[in-house]
This record gives sequence, C-alpha cells and structure tokens, in this order.
Amino acid sequence: MEITGAQALIKSLEEQGTDVIFGLPGGAILPVYDPILDSSIRHILVRHEQGAGHMAEGYALATGRPGVAMVTSGPGATNIVTPLANAYMDSTPLVVVSGQVSRAAIGTDAFQECDITGVTSGITKHNWLVTDANDLPRIVAEAFHVATTGRPGPVLIDVPKDVAQSMMTWNGPATEADLDLPGYRPTKGVDHEVIAQAIAMILEAKRPVLYVGGGVLQGNASAALRALAERLGVPVVTTLMARGAFPDTHPQHLGMPGMHGHYTAIMAIQRADLLVSLGARFDDRVTGKLDGFAPVAKIIHLDVDRAEHGKVRRPDLSIVANASEAVPALAEAAASVTPSDLRAWWDELHGYQAKHPLAYDPIDGNGLLKPQMVVETLNALAPAGTIVASGVGQHQMWASQYWQFEEPRTWINSGGAGTMGFAVPSAIGAKVGRPDRTVWAIDGDGCFQMTAQELVTARAEGIPIKVAILNNAYLGMVRQWQEMFYEERYSEVYLSPDLPNYVQWAEAMGCVGIRVDDPADVASAIERANSIDDRPVVIDFRTDASEKVFPMVPAGATNDEVLVHPSQRLHS
Repeated sequence: MEITGAQALIKSLEEQGTDVIFGLPGGAILPVYDPILDSSIRHILVRHEQGAGHMAEGYALATGRPGVAMVTSGPGATNIVTPLANAYMDSTPLVVVSGQVSRAAIGTDAFQECDITGVTSGITKHNWLVTDANDLPRIVAEAFHVATTGRPGPVLIDVPKDVAQSMMTWNGPATEADLDLPGYRPTKGVDHEVIAQAIAMILEAKRPVLYVGGGVLQGNASAALRALAERLGVPVVTTLMARGAFPDTHPQHLGMPGMHGHYTAIMAIQRADLLVSLGARFDDRVTGKLDGFAPVAKIIHLDVDRAEHGKVRRPDLSIVANASEAVPALAEAAASVTPSDLRAWWDELHGYQAKHPLAYDPIDGNGLLKPQMVVETLNALAPAGTIVASGVGQHQMWASQYWQFEEPRTWINSGGAGTMGFAVPSAIGAKVGRPDRTVWAIDGDGCFQMTAQELVTARAEGIPIKVAILNNAYLGMVRQWQEMFYEERYSEVYLSPDLPNYVQWAEAMGCVGIRVDDPADVASAIERANSIDDRPVVIDFRTDASEKVFPMVPAGATNDEVLVHPSQRLHS
C-alpha cells in the first residue's frame, strides 16, 4: 500500500499503542498533522511546546506508558528541550516527534531550521534524523523500544518536511526483527548468586536500610518491595523520586532522605551499617557532602544502568538488573530465610522519630496561612488515589513531606532537573492518562506564572485538574537561602502577592478561581474544589513568606549537620 511518510508515522504511532499526542503544529510538521484527523489518536493542542513535553511526562509518570509529544521545527523543537532534559534526568519514557526543514534545506539556515538532533544528543537516550520515509515504521518502533527498555528515558525523531510528504510502501508495522540498534543491549535477567549474596549481607547487618529510588516505580516493583521489607523487617526510606513506592503509613517507612528529608530517614542512612540501594543513584541532594555520607555502611547497589555503579559511591555488591526483575527475586529469596533480630536498631530509629518529627510554627497573630497546614488539609480531604503534581521549590518539599503517599504513581514531580513550571502541565498529562483520578497540582506562585497558560488547554480539552497555589509572593526557596546564607539580602526574589490577580487570571482562562486568606476557610475552599468536575479550579492560598523548609542539610554540609526546626534545636 502506498501512503505518505506522514501517514506512515501516524500509523506507526498507533501500532505502538499511542492513544494521545500532546502537541502544537507549525510549518515543518504540518504534513504530519493532516492524517491525525483520520486517526484514533487523541491530539491535545497545547499553548506552548514546553507544556506538551511536561504533559507527556505527567502522562508517563501516572500511567507507566511512554508519553508522546509532537512539535514543529526551530523554536518549536527548542521549546521542548527542557522537558527532554527533565525526562532524561528522571528516567521518564518520552517519545518526541519534531518537524524539520526539507532535506535539501538542511544546513542552509533555512526558516525555522535548527539542528535539534545535535541540540538534544546529550539529553536523549537516542535520536533519529529520518532521511527516508520507508524507514519510519522501523524508527518509530526503535524509538519506543529504546525509551521503555533498560533505564527508561526520552528519545526524539526529527522528520524533514519532504520526508513526511514523500510516498512510501506500507508493509505493516515493524517487528522486533526489523530493529537496527547495534550496540544497544539493555540489561535483562538476574544473577541469582548475586541475589543470594545480597540477602546474606542483609541478614548479617545490624543496622540495614532499604534506600529506594525511582527505579522501583519505573520497574513496577512496589509490591515486591513491600514483600521484601516486611519479610526482613528492614526500615525503608524513599527518595523524592520514589514517593509512593512504599506506603507512608507503613510502620517500616521512615520517610524521605536528603536535603529536606525526614530527620529519621537522614539519620538512618548515617547510622546504617548496610545501605541497600534499590533503583536510586546516590544523588547529591541525598548524599550531602559525599565523604560524610553513610560513613560506616557497606553498599549494595541495584540499578539497571551499569554506568551508575561506582559513579558516586563504590558498592560492595553490585546488582546490574532491572528492578522489575531483581526486587521480586530478592523478595523470593528472602521468603525462605529467618529474619535477623533488629529490635535494637528499631529502638534507635523510634527514638529519632519521637524526638524530631516534622514540625512547623503555629499560626500567629498575622493570620497568614501556613503552607504546611494547607498541604495537610489538601491531603486529608483528598479522595482515595488522588494524584499530586508539584512544581519545584519550597512547595515541592512541603508536598513531599506533608502528603501521605500510599500507592505508586500518585506523585508527579521534577527531581533531577528541578524544573520550575512543571506542575500545571504535568498534572494535565496525569489527568489525561488517569481520568478516573482526582489530580491536584501543588504549585508556587513563581512556578505557576511560568506555565499557567496551559490551563487554557485544560479548559478547552475538558481536563478538570485542580491547582493549589501556595502564594507567598516570593521565589520561596531562593528567599530561604538568601535569609539563611546571604545575610537576608533578598536580591530579586519578591514577586508581589497581587500581581497578577490569580482569581481573575483563572477566570479569564475559563477556570474557577478561589482566594483564601483566612485559615478558617482552607477546608471549605478545598471541599468546593473537590466537588467541581467540569472545569479546572485554581485556589490562591495566601501563605506566610517567613516559613522555611525544615529539616535542611545546608549545601556543602554532611547529613550529620542537618538543621531541624528551630523549636527542636534546644532538645537536639
């Protein structure tokens, strides 16, 4: 059958199970947009290409399936670079299709030309410049294969306009035998001797800790993790990228480690004699000053990416495997052993929990809302299974600290890249992928102003997300650092509480806008938002700018130098 390259591209996406594309058309990609009219794929028209990328990320994180975005050449392609970088850092499977000028014009500085494969070579697992329409079925299949196997990540397919317009012979979708990926050999299988060694090391340890990263979520290994932890009675900490991989209410869960982690989780790692890293990469926000991190611990490192082993901390035992295979293997091996007596270790940990729980100042005479209280109330009133997306900054840390995550894929956030503006579009993508779930975006006023225009997309497309703006009129995390480490010299961080008017802005975008100044009105505003399901809702919570995120490990300090809330320091 003779069809155009554009038709072959869309048919190939259909064959890969694509049900939605987030995108924005333009000249170079225009031929590909025509066959979408005849496709089963839903297209969501964004207001900015960055929004398309973050929506695709939110979709992927909420569903476990690769997100797909489509943009035109030049600025369309460069506008999606940030989501590609974000997905690369967080190992999120993403397939981006970009338009390109016709092959004869490449290299001539043609209108809206950009070497996007060159630009993205360091922030994608792989990218392709298509030079023959007949290659499209194979390349699309390769793109999905690379994005979803081994360590997941983003890929990009750059399609010149004349390739999309040219004719090709459609012989059906590409098969696995058609893939041409020399050198790409994602890790498969598990070495059961290494698994047995790991279990033996855990049984020998007096103070073991399971240090859980996003790889457990990517590998859909949460159930196996719980079985492993419960069988061996070992404490669990979950990184920012792994929130929800292990239930927060589980008695073995100590919370999040790292710069703004739970005190007990931080101390558990520091005191551990064995750290079992499951799909985590020893990020600097977790380790603090590296030579003071987990100073007496032996290390077991499970990661599918061989390059991560020894990159930051040399492991005593490496398990190069996907969490989807290795964590169940560990759980199975643990089922036949007698757990160690860890009562002394748990007594120590319970002492930390009693001494340094999360804390914040009560509401004082100025009546401003405490952001932590807002998050706690959002969590308390949320329907079961609510998905939470966040931007980056103080509100992100408070969301991670004060929301109780009970199941996987309910926390959508930007970890490694720390991308402001992530919350609103990623929440839209999550809601598209999981329309049965309530989706809240917890955002800061600085982040919200970067991508709020995507609420127009949400309203136009019938995607009723809810947004809680913790409006402290500052770039809050930067202000916190300036107060603590720059002698309160607040350089370029003030945003104004009333410019813009968030209620009017929300209403102008077709959303419901609510403003909350009084702590007594917090719960009723949230209940009203939860009851609205025909359009997006934005709540402007006026919060106290003086609030800081604690605990906090200062930059350059070891985790032993963690700063707890001032109310607890006299008792440290």
